[in-house]
Amino acid sequence: MDSLNISRHISGQFNEDLERIINLVMQMGGLVEKQLSEALQSVSEGDEDLAKKVFSNDYQVNNLEVVIDEECTRLIAKRQPAAGDLRLVMAIIKTIADLERIGDEAKKIANVTMQSLSSKHKDLLLNLDNLGRRVLEGLQLTLDAFTRMDVDAALKIHQTDEKIDREYEALMRQLMTYMMEDPRSIPEVMAVIWSARALERIGDRSQNVCEYIIYFVKGKVVRHTSPAEMKKI
Repeated sequence: MDSLNISRHISGQFNEDLERIINLVMQMGGLVEKQLSEALQSVSEGDEDLAKKVFSNDYQVNNLEVVIDEECTRLIAKRQPAAGDLRLVMAIIKTIADLERIGDEAKKIANVTMQSLSSKHKDLLLNLDNLGRRVLEGLQLTLDAFTRMDVDAALKIHQTDEKIDREYEALMRQLMTYMMEDPRSIPEVMAVIWSARALERIGDRSQNVCEYIIYFVKGKVVRHTSPAEMKKI
């Protein structure tokens, strides 16, 4: 547990409980990462079976959120952690809420596969795939930073969300132009728009987790901190 940037607690049982909870968070993170990866793969390959798998496996993520939340509540009630210990538990509770929502967003992305886009609209999925790969990489780096409670990595990842936002905005402009030029394409293009929006939200969720890492390590709430102030942390 020392490798996680977490100090040893005087209670051995507390450390064991905390390690068990962190392992569950890592398990949940792995499932969510897989969900997003499979959702993107289902879109790029038009694999409806894989898209259905993303939907059917979501219960595992939801179950883990409930289990971890209950474990954290029990830990607070039994051990009454303070200072850094309490910050870590609170960071975990906030993190699993965002991970669960990332799983929900992954389902929205997989839903595009079920829309049966016409061949002339398939090219719209290329830029969606590019955005998806960037978001997936951001999520992977975020989970790695959380595993190590690496505040430097968290700060670096937090700053990359601006690139995701710019790419998302460029894609949205392209899609809006496409609909204006061909109103008949609106239903199909809207499906792509909802998926792009889901990817942008996943980027925001990853950014949130980075903020929880900073909160735990530095004891600072940076939710509304400007980019210039973030560089001073």
